[in-house]
Amino acid sequence: MIISLVALSACATLPPKNPNNICQIFREKDDWYQASLDAARRWGVPIAVQMSIINQESSFIYDAEPPRPTLLGFIPWFRNSSAYGYPQAQDGTWSDYQQQTGNRWADRDDFTDSCDFVAWYCAISARKLGIPTSDARNLYLAYHEGHSGYRRQNFLKKRWLLNVAQKVDQRAWMYDTQLTVCRQELESEN
Repeated sequence: MIISLVALSACATLPPKNPNNICQIFREKDDWYQASLDAARRWGVPIAVQMSIINQESSFIYDAEPPRPTLLGFIPWFRNSSAYGYPQAQDGTWSDYQQQTGNRWADRDDFTDSCDFVAWYCAISARKLGIPTSDARNLYLAYHEGHSGYRRQNFLKKRWLLNVAQKVDQRAWMYDTQLTVCRQELESEN
C-alpha cells in the first residue's frame, strides 16, 4: 500500500520550484516550452501571456480545484465551480474547446492541452472583443469574467479582480523580459 502511494506521488507533476522565473520553469519542465511555443504559433498568443494566466489560475498545479466549502463547519460540500486543472477551465468552456478544436481527448490536467486552451480562449477574446493578444491584463479579465461579462464590464465593480489582472499583466511583462535571455538556449534544445 505505501509503495503504491509513493509510486503514485512520484508520477504526479509537481509545480515548478521557481514560478517567478520563466527560464527556470522551462529548464525544469523541459516539455513545457515546446507546449507553450506550439500554442503561441497556433493561436498567436505570446508564451508569456499564456504562462502568466496559468500561473494565476492554478499556480502550475495540474489538478487544482476551487476550495470545497463545508456545511456546519465540518461536512464537505459541493464546490461552487467546475473549474479544474492548470487553466481552471470550467466544464462547459472546456467542452466548447474540445468540440471547436477537434481535440476530444484533451485534459485540463495536461500542460500541453492547457496551454492550447488558454491560447485558444485568448485568441477568441482578441477576435470577439478586440483585445490585442499581448494585452495580458484585459485578456485575463475576459478569461475570468467570460466574453459577455467582459463586454458588460462586470470587472469594474471588482477592485480585487482589477488588482489581480494588473498582477497578471506585470508577470507577463516580466516573463517576456526573462524569455529574451533564455529563448535562444530553449530553441536550441528543442
